Amino acid sequence: MQQFLEESKKISREIATLSGEIKNRVLLEMADALMEHCDFIVSNNEKDMSHAKLNNLPEALLDRLLLTGERVEAMANALREIAALKEPVGRVLDGWVTQNGLNIQKVSIPIGVIGIIYESRPNVTSDTAALCFKSGNVCVLKGGKEAEHSNSAIANVLRHVLAKNKIPEQAISLIPDSSREGVATLIKQDKYVDLIIPRGGEALIRYVSENSTVPVVKHDKGLCHIFIDEAANHEKAIQIAINAKVQRPGVCNSMETLLIHKDVAPYILPPLYEAFMSYNTQLKGCEITRKYIDIKCATQEDYDTEYLANILNIKVVKNVDEAIFHIAKHGSGHSESIISENYTTVNKFLNEVDAACVYANASTRFTDGGAFGLGAEVGISTNKLHSRGPMGINDLTTFKYKIYGNGQVR
Repeated sequence: MQQFLEESKKISREIATLSGEIKNRVLLEMADALMEHCDFIVSNNEKDMSHAKLNNLPEALLDRLLLTGERVEAMANALREIAALKEPVGRVLDGWVTQNGLNIQKVSIPIGVIGIIYESRPNVTSDTAALCFKSGNVCVLKGGKEAEHSNSAIANVLRHVLAKNKIPEQAISLIPDSSREGVATLIKQDKYVDLIIPRGGEALIRYVSENSTVPVVKHDKGLCHIFIDEAANHEKAIQIAINAKVQRPGVCNSMETLLIHKDVAPYILPPLYEAFMSYNTQLKGCEITRKYIDIKCATQEDYDTEYLANILNIKVVKNVDEAIFHIAKHGSGHSESIISENYTTVNKFLNEVDAACVYANASTRFTDGGAFGLGAEVGISTNKLHSRGPMGINDLTTFKYKIYGNGQVR
């Protein structure tokens, strides 16, 4: 592992100097190669799907794992979108001339070697590899064992394009030892690895955060809430709540708890119940909620659970302050939304809720690099330092200062 990472570090200096023109051309070739080898990728994915079904993976996780021709095409299109993004390396972020005539420029540069640890979704392999390549970084990828064949097939296609263009294949690599011990070694190699990005379950994030000597940008669980205020448009509120929960329950930006103002609970809960029942959503509620609709009782543990499934908690609150308090206690700093036509209440919620993304009158499902217009993303960062929210191309760069002098001494 150490020899592998030492070589990755050496290669990173070469990748950092590639021109934007070369990187974009290679990315477009990678997109074409994914389509040319679509059958190869899908057939390998079928092996993973068979194993997953034998191991009784939940339906939501099976959906995350599945690759079809349409999804491979979406992966290829994501690479084309990344190629079309502005060059992230070499941007002059700031500049000034000091009193003694020094010309100082703050310029974006690649981070170096980035280790990305993720679960389930094989499209993450191509997305993160392309984002790292575009931003001049070397990536070391560790996907979940449930997607082993899919990830290997995708990585092989991308690496073949690198080789064809006489670019070191190790710029995009799967970790050579994918065991738990291999991960434990990777996150301790701060001499060769510059950043670790874990995205997946709570146990994975905690393990990496507590044990890594390499800087970590966490892509933690998504305990997302929507608060329906007393001044909400009911039709809009129901539509948004349904979308946030059922459109794709197994992703981190889906809603896990719906908060409802006590003054509208008697009127909006029955139609909400009917709407969710049509999607077979399993509902759990507080005592007040259960006075209006016949559902299971929600426990305190439920409010701290990321279901990643078609299950939803409902809680009635006194006002926006209690909604904000509940989110502060149970939220994960991911995405929170308020449904209200009251401008003052909306701004109070947006200003006081501490999360990467706060919405007014919109679904939390929009927390996504593509939906934000950032192109593909590495994930959703719940960190407060370096990167927060959808982590796109520019978040995979750091900076250095270039100082131009003319004989100045101190």
